[in-house]
Amino acid sequence: MTGTRTTVAALFLLPALVLLGALVVYPIGYSVVRSFYDQSGDGFAGFDNYRALFTDDGIRTALKNNIVWVVFAPTVATALGLIFAVLTERVRWGTAFKLVVFMPMAISMLAAGIIFRLVYDQDPDKGVANAVWVGVHDTFAQSSAFPKAHPGRESPLEPAGGGAFITKEPVRAGEPVTLPLVGVAPDLMPDDARPAAKPQAEPGEITGTTWQDFTRGEGVGTLGAPDPSEFGYPGMRIEAVKDGEVVASTTAADDGTFTLPASAEGALLRLPADNFKEPYNGLDWLGPSLVTPAIIGSYIWMWAGFAMVLIAAGLAGVPRELLEAARVDGASEWQVFRRVTVPLLAPVLAVVTVTLMINVLKVFDLVFIIAPGSSQDDANVLALELYRKGFAEDQPGIASAIAVFLLLLVIPVMWFNVRRLRREVRR
Repeated sequence: MTGTRTTVAALFLLPALVLLGALVVYPIGYSVVRSFYDQSGDGFAGFDNYRALFTDDGIRTALKNNIVWVVFAPTVATALGLIFAVLTERVRWGTAFKLVVFMPMAISMLAAGIIFRLVYDQDPDKGVANAVWVGVHDTFAQSSAFPKAHPGRESPLEPAGGGAFITKEPVRAGEPVTLPLVGVAPDLMPDDARPAAKPQAEPGEITGTTWQDFTRGEGVGTLGAPDPSEFGYPGMRIEAVKDGEVVASTTAADDGTFTLPASAEGALLRLPADNFKEPYNGLDWLGPSLVTPAIIGSYIWMWAGFAMVLIAAGLAGVPRELLEAARVDGASEWQVFRRVTVPLLAPVLAVVTVTLMINVLKVFDLVFIIAPGSSQDDANVLALELYRKGFAEDQPGIASAIAVFLLLLVIPVMWFNVRRLRREVRR
């Protein structure tokens, strides 16, 4: 009877064991064996492929980035999940908020990578991240409206170094000054620009006009004098400089006219470089220095909802009597959270953190899709390096060694998780 039961059990287990052997055991065993052979697979290489893990620059960069991933991504995602779970526990719209936060989990890594490749686009008109960043920056430091402006032909201005321009001759009171510039397309002029006005002579003052000395159409308009279709440079800053010191300054009106006091008599007029600085275009999110944190941010966006749902489930099982008792004893909400809620959720937090650690060790899709070719080496991780060595560079021996190394990194984390789960079952 016992033999019959054993046979029946073996028959039921056989399909699963065959699949397990074909899809798990055999690939692992083959990878281990292949990691000891050279590129062709015919010559025994010993530990040369494993030695390359610590001597190849690309693999070492990938290893360093994996360490950054393992340290920061699970920690931040778990912390955000904990905060979201606790803060939404008592609010009426908490369920809707959790649904929104968890929604990115329904998106594939491929789709998320494409989304964040657009989010991190350098152009503020395309990339959301730089659009927000530039908006905040320009709130406190407005960019110039004339980044391409410069003196044209027969101009009274000349370069003064550092991007500024200065008049060739000193100015005199009662003699109007013209400061013509070109380089700004008429349709890119500021909205408050008005048709340029000719400067009027004022006794004891320096008057002038700075404007866009360009009219569309060949041979149209008068060079060096404002025409009806030409606009002034509103807000253009003008400085009067004597012996290298600024003695007076002003800004141009909407029609480009300006006035300086008599103290500017005999000075050179300078248009500071701030008038012509290029607009701020934000951060290079996908550049060598920020690409890894940027990709980690996209990962956290996806997986914070997963952490929140698991922690919220654990929070639902926390005895409310303990929380209320702590409040009755005079504990603040922060003390209740730090000394009661977090310790009681420690097992759940450990599960979430360990699960995410295993997950980030295998991260590939986001790095492959988000990082552009110019900075992919800087964002490299072990799973991506495995793909590159195995398929792009045709080095299956080293690729197998990386796979085995990744397995060795995952095993201790899985062993810790299994032990912890067993302890929970025994309780």
